[in-house]
Amino acid sequence: MSKSCVTTLQTSVRKSAPKKPIVKEIEASVEEQVQGALRWLKRHSSKRTRDGMARYAIPSDNALGVSVADIRTLAKRLGRNHELALALWKSGIYEARMLTSFVAEPARVTAEQMDRWCRDFDSWAICDTLCFHLFDRTPHAFAKISQWSDKRTEFEKRAAFALLASLALHDKKAGDEPFLKTLPLIERAATDERNFVKKGVSWALRGVGRRNAALNAAAVILARRLLKSSQIATRWVGRDALKELASPKMMQLFAKRSAK
Repeated sequence: MSKSCVTTLQTSVRKSAPKKPIVKEIEASVEEQVQGALRWLKRHSSKRTRDGMARYAIPSDNALGVSVADIRTLAKRLGRNHELALALWKSGIYEARMLTSFVAEPARVTAEQMDRWCRDFDSWAICDTLCFHLFDRTPHAFAKISQWSDKRTEFEKRAAFALLASLALHDKKAGDEPFLKTLPLIERAATDERNFVKKGVSWALRGVGRRNAALNAAAVILARRLLKSSQIATRWVGRDALKELASPKMMQLFAKRSAK
């Protein structure tokens, strides 16, 4: 066969052959996604951010030093991925665990998973972020408030009230009854002198009292009762809550809502 014929044949074959995609999509494994996320976090970390965590009582032993804003930016890129969230949590790295609150799928979070992660809480930041952005969107939220309110460790117990405060703000469908049932839990926990527990209890009481006028009235009654206690921590919770719940600003807010 002549050289010209061979060239013509090769050209014909190239034209008739199916075109291969320029970019081949390959789904990364969960472990590869975790490593990719960690590399991104390390690139966006700084010693200054890491050193500054101590000012807010956040342990930095397992931290990289990444701002919450950057963590949320990465979360938007990753999207919801429950398997990835589980693997990120296992890494033990502070920022990776913060990332799980934005990556995990609330409907797939089990009660057992919530308990496991709650036992791992070692700071108010992890506790509050998980409660505020993930746990309060699960179907187990109210049950966990009751269960965790008697925990002995500081951040497990705080989780009960951080979760209650988060539900009070975010759950627009719940009626008054589930929140009224939490008031005895608040009153019992108000005796706890540990800083992050009593602050969480006050946050929860204020959150319940902000929902509407009826719950505000119940929360104010409780706060005034706490204020009469002989225990310092209990009085602190009552005083801290009353400053907001019985304020003219709060009364004006409910008046405006009623007018609408």
